[in-house]
Amino acid sequence: MHAGVILLVEDEQAVQEVARLYLEKDGFRVVSAVDGEEALEQVRSANPDLVILDIMLPKKDGWTVCREIRRHLSVPIIMLSAKGEEYDRVLGLELGADDYVTKPFSPRELVARVKAVLRRSSAAGTNSTEPALRYPGLTVDTVAHLVEVEGRAVSLTPKEFELLAFLAARPRRVFSREQLLAAVWGYEYPGDTRTVDTHIKRLREKLRGTGRSYLKTVWGLGYKFEV
Repeated sequence: MHAGVILLVEDEQAVQEVARLYLEKDGFRVVSAVDGEEALEQVRSANPDLVILDIMLPKKDGWTVCREIRRHLSVPIIMLSAKGEEYDRVLGLELGADDYVTKPFSPRELVARVKAVLRRSSAAGTNSTEPALRYPGLTVDTVAHLVEVEGRAVSLTPKEFELLAFLAARPRRVFSREQLLAAVWGYEYPGDTRTVDTHIKRLREKLRGTGRSYLKTVWGLGYKFEV
């Protein structure tokens, strides 16, 4: 029995072969794509449990592919690129990626990152035993991984959902950006706290239909969820 299906989107053959070798050694089934268009086709046909997505790809770059995947699916995404600049890392994560690995990388570290992202994704989804969080005009169902605004389902990226669920489960408590990064993004984060601000901004836009502002800024401290 395999540990899950990984879609590996990488146009460098040597990198793809090494990554595939280590992932398969750990029990994963690997399907591959070498350009952005093929990646989107594989997402639809292979239904992967996680996508490892290079940024510099032919036809469609990784940022475009990530954006298009996020319009329809919440499958975990790890961005993979030779670009190590902070802007590139933050952009990938703000587009909805769950992690970012910079080339050259350790194959063992990549496998560890895959496992960690899958664990967090599972813990935030069907393995949750918390009841649905219900507030006026807003429901956050941590079991079904569903958010409803005035009875209408709202599409969130995995990180948007995790951030909202974390705050909604702890109303009136103030969390700094660093605390939210540690709680929602997990282990050592490669970007900076601006990612939290971006996700809060997007959540506010998506929750606007309630006529309420649940996500409050506490100046000089961070954010809190308040009815």
